Amino acid sequence: MVTLGVRRWETLADSVQGVNKRRNQDWYECRGTGSDEDPLILAVADGHGSAVHARSELGARFAVDRFMGLAAHFGRAAHDCHEPGRLARLMTYARDDFPRALVHEWRRAALGHWDRNRPVVEEASREPGPDEKLLLYGTTLIGAVLTPWLFVAWQLGDGDLAVVEHDGTLSRPLAPAEEDLGDETESLCGHEAWQSMRMHWAPVFEEARTPRLVVLSTDGLSKSFASADGYRAFVAGLAGRLAREGSSEVRTVLPQWLAQASSYSGDDTTLAAALRSERGGGPDRTEERKTET
Repeated sequence: MVTLGVRRWETLADSVQGVNKRRNQDWYECRGTGSDEDPLILAVADGHGSAVHARSELGARFAVDRFMGLAAHFGRAAHDCHEPGRLARLMTYARDDFPRALVHEWRRAALGHWDRNRPVVEEASREPGPDEKLLLYGTTLIGAVLTPWLFVAWQLGDGDLAVVEHDGTLSRPLAPAEEDLGDETESLCGHEAWQSMRMHWAPVFEEARTPRLVVLSTDGLSKSFASADGYRAFVAGLAGRLAREGSSEVRTVLPQWLAQASSYSGDDTTLAAALRSERGGGPDRTEERKTET
């Protein structure tokens, strides 16, 4: 059996509202240290924002909130994943049951909000069906869990998960084989949405092979570049500056970087990242949460 020490992660996250947008439709949260008892959890969501999805900023918040709860439970359950057969069972749950549970919890939150906040309509008006109600709350979601033994991430819809590995290689493990065209994307409001959720499964058998940097971002960031190469260069540059200057300096300038990206994409732009500390811990940044814009 391999014994791993408690890893300390530093997090940085921020969100800016898109140019000419009435409100920011994104939501994010970072929580935890990455230990067995306190897994590190990151999530970003991007409400669709059109008139058809008039309550999508709430849908994004519901998505992140429900993910955080389910992911915390999953992360704590992974503390004994080195036991025989445990890892395989966890992978099956993460691949099949976790997406179903997340979509179920999100639907329940959205429909509950609808019931408490019904629009004023004429008495003879037809009651919308559940799918029509959920359409109002449509959102994407990317979420990740990091423990001493395991790194797992899920994605539904657009946006990006970028990982700088222990050896400096950069990957986008959840990027679709073909990018979505225009503004079309998978959504939590879609029929049987759990079937469209992609998963990245990466057990950590040696502490030295833990990723250096994990970055989650909404598509307002990647759309600000002419190609995927531009986005990869941004993440590589972020990793370089974090290594040279530390998270405190980068955290200060992050809002400016996101605002510049948003000025190009015109979209709300959100980033949440986790940096593995080489010094056994940095500033106490174990919890960050988006505030109203």
